Amino acid sequence: MSPSGHDATALERDVDDDMLLDRDDCDVALAAAGAVLDLAAIERGDVPIPTAVAPYGLGVAPAWKLTIKRLIDITCALLLLLVTLPILLLTAIAVAVSTTGPVFYIQERVGRGGRAFRMVKFRSMFVDADARLPDIVYLNQKSGPVFKLDNDPRVTRVGRWIRKFSIDELPQLFNVLRGDMSMVGPRPPLPREVEEYSPTQHQRLSVTPGLTCTWQVSGRSEVDFDEWVKLDIEYIRDWSLGLDLRLMLRTIPAIVTAKGAY
Repeated sequence: MSPSGHDATALERDVDDDMLLDRDDCDVALAAAGAVLDLAAIERGDVPIPTAVAPYGLGVAPAWKLTIKRLIDITCALLLLLVTLPILLLTAIAVAVSTTGPVFYIQERVGRGGRAFRMVKFRSMFVDADARLPDIVYLNQKSGPVFKLDNDPRVTRVGRWIRKFSIDELPQLFNVLRGDMSMVGPRPPLPREVEEYSPTQHQRLSVTPGLTCTWQVSGRSEVDFDEWVKLDIEYIRDWSLGLDLRLMLRTIPAIVTAKGAY
């Protein structure tokens, strides 16, 4: 394939310098992420913008480093499940007795390469929360495709407490054990959010999503979506095993202080 800037689809390589990838760059990036790209179909508009467009850092990390990252994920997930078992049990009881509905909320999310998976968390909202979203979407306090609302009326009394300290996210440790998620990585978006992604925002999907990342330790919901994406792409670009360790350690005070959590 001949690398031609005139024939290629323009994809933003980096949010800072807006450099473009040519066809060959795009092929390398997608091959590294295990995705298949039909450039002609994309140019015709027959398929979505590809998700794997991060040919650097974690997006092209060698297999041995990814293996170590996976071993860390499994070890940390098992240890955290053991340590937090009393909290998991108490939370399950509190959710079960406080409102009608299941203890767990299972939701489809988008993972690496655009692959959908079922993410599990403690139910923190009333059972009709999804049906009520169109009635309050105009109250959205965030820009971009995400929906964030302080004092969301769909959140239960127990839910408000467990969301404040991210206890509702603990069951996602099972997603980590399954390989759907990592301990550290961009948060997995909803399918409806991905539908509105720009080419740059699609770079978030070039790696395995995680329980925590730079966004979680930088104010969470206080960070607007554009900055959130920028933080995620910087994480992918600058990734190292040491960075993962630092972010996990920084997550502890972020959870304790509950900054930006709602």
